[in-house]
Amino acid sequence: MENEVLARFIDPARMRVEVTSGSGHALRLDTGGEDGDDGGARPMEMVLAALAGCTSMDVASILRKKRQRPASYEIAVRGERSEAHPQVFTRIVIEHRVNGPVEEEALRRSVELSATKYCPVNAMLSKAVSVEHRYLLRNGTGGEHSARVIVTGPGHGG
Repeated sequence: MENEVLARFIDPARMRVEVTSGSGHALRLDTGGEDGDDGGARPMEMVLAALAGCTSMDVASILRKKRQRPASYEIAVRGERSEAHPQVFTRIVIEHRVNGPVEEEALRRSVELSATKYCPVNAMLSKAVSVEHRYLLRNGTGGEHSARVIVTGPGHGG
């Protein structure tokens, strides 16, 4: 299996790049700061976005198969980076935020399966960085449950 993207400088002086995915979708990247002009997402933000997209699709699919129907579902992904160059991520925390009549165990297991079996972005990042997988479940009747499901990465079996 092979994937390819094409990156083309739109404005080399301002460090703005247009990236076209192998499936034909385009997006803009920028460095921000003094070299950029805030004309697109930062490359490291896109790493977190890829992780959010990958795991959210897994969890939504697994919940659907378990006949769980959330009223809403969003993911927050926060990455902590080193101060020294190349300023890699040193820790990532993913929180699956689900509202509605979803069984807590079904959500926990769905997050766990994404983290340990299905999400290739998580598998790749976990080779180098600690990734904590959490959920926050609001059941719609005032009940709220949150928990850490698993940590993947170096020293954590991932």
